[in-house]
Amino acid sequence: MLSGVLPLYKPKGMTSHDCIYRLRKLLKMKKIGHTGTLDPDVDGVLPICLGQATKIAQYITADSKTYRGIISLGKTTTTEDASGESIEEKPVTDSWSRSELERVFKSFEGAITQVPPMYSAVKVKGKKLYEYAREGIIVERPIRMITIHRLSVDSEEKRFSTMIPFVVDCSKGTYVRTLAVDIGHKLGYPAHLSQLTRLRSGAFQLEECVTFSDIEVAIENGNVDQFIKPINVALSGMPKWIVDDETASRIQNGSVLVKPDDFKNEPHTVYNRQGECIAIYKVHPQKPQYIKPEKVFSN
Repeated sequence: MLSGVLPLYKPKGMTSHDCIYRLRKLLKMKKIGHTGTLDPDVDGVLPICLGQATKIAQYITADSKTYRGIISLGKTTTTEDASGESIEEKPVTDSWSRSELERVFKSFEGAITQVPPMYSAVKVKGKKLYEYAREGIIVERPIRMITIHRLSVDSEEKRFSTMIPFVVDCSKGTYVRTLAVDIGHKLGYPAHLSQLTRLRSGAFQLEECVTFSDIEVAIENGNVDQFIKPINVALSGMPKWIVDDETASRIQNGSVLVKPDDFKNEPHTVYNRQGECIAIYKVHPQKPQYIKPEKVFSN
């Protein structure tokens, strides 16, 4: 059975669940999971976990992401993107230089708060916000802390008015739609996100993604495994711990171990002498002098 991470290019018009459904039929396997929902109007990087790699989906989901998009000024919508109905409109009579926009963008970098859009999957009292929205019910939305690592204007144009291209590098949980609306508000105009592509998800870049057509051809040729990345690639951003054969054997049995002196207070990938990622270990929550398995990968 295939095992590893497939860096899929998700086309516009498909949900993340649509992609999983199609891949299950193509690859003839059930153990498949995606790594965070992409809206149907968004295209780009969607890492797909196969087989054993479904155990690490949460870590890829938690990684930072990079997006390229366009903010449209002059109208805000119910969904904060181009698919929603207009809520407010205002003619754009101003323009901004690149440096003026960069100063505004700079004010959004770092740790900031966001209020998720009503059309989102965030749950309030066990129910998703978009379910309330579809029923016309307005509920208080939770304020979330997110991090904008980098936000820049994605154009060499001298001045900008109704359309502002940008690239953002951000933490898990960032609603880029909401970021677009908030930037518009700072510029004095209603706004929405008119276009968005995910360029990166954790260790996976758009350039290495494969399309459904690529996968179909590879299946016919019997070499679809060429597209599958090993677990260690997806977890390359985590601290690494290499163990001897005896310790590797104990780890494969899920043993609790004495914490090494240089073991940081965060999850570590564990590798055997053959270079295989065999587990993820973390500091024991009740016994800080020990470490315990968070995930163990079978041979």
